[in-house]
Amino acid sequence: MPEGDTVWNTARVLEKALTGEVLTGSDFRVPRLATTDLAGWTVAESASRGKHLLLRLTRDGRPSHTLHSHLRMEGAWRAYAPGERWTARPAHLIRVVLRTGRSVAVGYHLHEVTLVPTAEEERLVGHLGPDLLGADWDPAEAVRRIAAQPSASIAEALLDQRNLAGVGNLYKAETLFLRGLWPWTPVADVPDLTAIVELAQKLVASNRGRWTQTTTGSLRRGETSYVYGRRAQPCRRCGTAIRKADQGERITYWCPRCQPEPAGR
Repeated sequence: MPEGDTVWNTARVLEKALTGEVLTGSDFRVPRLATTDLAGWTVAESASRGKHLLLRLTRDGRPSHTLHSHLRMEGAWRAYAPGERWTARPAHLIRVVLRTGRSVAVGYHLHEVTLVPTAEEERLVGHLGPDLLGADWDPAEAVRRIAAQPSASIAEALLDQRNLAGVGNLYKAETLFLRGLWPWTPVADVPDLTAIVELAQKLVASNRGRWTQTTTGSLRRGETSYVYGRRAQPCRRCGTAIRKADQGERITYWCPRCQPEPAGR
């Protein structure tokens, strides 16, 4: 599931495969870009912002353009050698193919695929909060944005990319477990929002550069998380069965003993 670290890693894969290369062809399997041809354009940069990928393109002194894609829950990019079989996903999920002389980048199940002048990037990602893995990371600004909605649950606030960009369900659940917070706790009742956002950033950053995501420090299968994906399994701290429930449009995991519901609620 793409979260901030996964998207950052994906940007590095595309950086290695495409940056500095002249595109020899492109294939867009989305209606708005179906007739677009990027042959002759050079990939100048591959960047990420939260769950958004930004490929910046240049050509012959023309204004640079950005190919933007959003990974959401299912999106992925893979790089292949020319002639190599594309095996990552079924062919009907392919949305973009970019070719160079030495590599082929294939985008699967991408969302919001858009080509815009780079000068207009902000209209696509300007609404996002500070990026946990970006140069603009600012915990104070993230706290300010979260605190502006005091009645929202802390779990929903962490997932809101307008507050801070890069937290998904995994890091939300794990951050709240490590801080001992019930996921439905209103933001107004959270005693230390700064500690929350700083921990979330630390967890995401700790997995930058690798595909196995861990919050426990272990990379062994079945040992990588405290609560996420562990419904009905014993809590690693107290042995209580981990619970899972719907929360808004997402699901959440928590330990009812380590993250108790506040008294009186």
